[in-house]
Amino acid sequence: MTTPTINQSAGSAHTRFLGFGASRGDLAVPNDDLVEPINSSDEWIQQRTGIVSRTRASAGVLAIDMATDAAHEAIRVSGVDPADIDLVVIATISNVQQTPSMAAVVADRVGSNPAAAYDINAACAGYTYAVAQADALIRSGAARYALVIGAEKLSDVVDPTDRTISFLLGDGAGAAVIGPSDTPGISPTVWGSDGSRADAVGMNGTLVDYRDGKAEWPTLRQEGQTVFRWAVWEMAKVARKAIDEAGISPSDLAAFVPHQANMRIIDEFAKQLGLPESVVIARDIESTGNTSAASIPLATHRLLQGHPELSGGLALQIGFGAGLVYGAQIIVLP
Repeated sequence: MTTPTINQSAGSAHTRFLGFGASRGDLAVPNDDLVEPINSSDEWIQQRTGIVSRTRASAGVLAIDMATDAAHEAIRVSGVDPADIDLVVIATISNVQQTPSMAAVVADRVGSNPAAAYDINAACAGYTYAVAQADALIRSGAARYALVIGAEKLSDVVDPTDRTISFLLGDGAGAAVIGPSDTPGISPTVWGSDGSRADAVGMNGTLVDYRDGKAEWPTLRQEGQTVFRWAVWEMAKVARKAIDEAGISPSDLAAFVPHQANMRIIDEFAKQLGLPESVVIARDIESTGNTSAASIPLATHRLLQGHPELSGGLALQIGFGAGLVYGAQIIVLP
């Protein structure tokens, strides 16, 4: 029996970013509002993290609401008809329901129904994972325009008495539209994981234990020094590999947009990479905090607002976090 030949799709040779959108929590929460439960001070938090204030969302605002607002802006800026968006991917650990996905609801809200839509959980690397998937799916022909969002309401999973991570976390959503391009706009992704270090960052309990009365509501915890060393030393290697895979050198970069984990990590990271002074470094963490999967698109949005001259330049973006997982790409800024 002869097996019939089936058709396979083929898409655009290249992809690029077409526009960004952002939505931060509606509340500004300065360090002084958080120091009493952790027996600390504004000075201590600033020295350790570089954070002066962080944005958090009111009780009635969900991660999906911020994702929708960010998506509306990204679509408007991109100039793409929302009906032409046929893929929506949301990176999040903040969906308050296991199902349905946030992505399916957001796709409908912004007018992209019946786009393929799904959520992914790769913590602070989630946005770079979503970018890798959108790039591959557009180039394969499985999609033409993609809406990629990082959305988090981490204040729902904060223990205000915890000194390891609670004062770092903020709420927000960043969105980007990615589409076909005549020239390369997204480099090969360097990504991976190390599950042997899964205990370094993560939840301190399960929903099953909470339901059964065996544990309190699960909140985020981290081993600060373990994460710091891994982020600075191991992720610098990943960033260098991403630069090599793109076929460029650090001097070709216009911007560096790392996950906004901690200002000390960002500064040491830049030093390890030997970035020239001409490279603009995103430091959105100072007033937004660490927003996990949302941090890179939020930082990129703010960078482009403050430095419109970066448009068309190359940016290195790298996410890393619980899993442990990581992902990095070089992109052309829209």
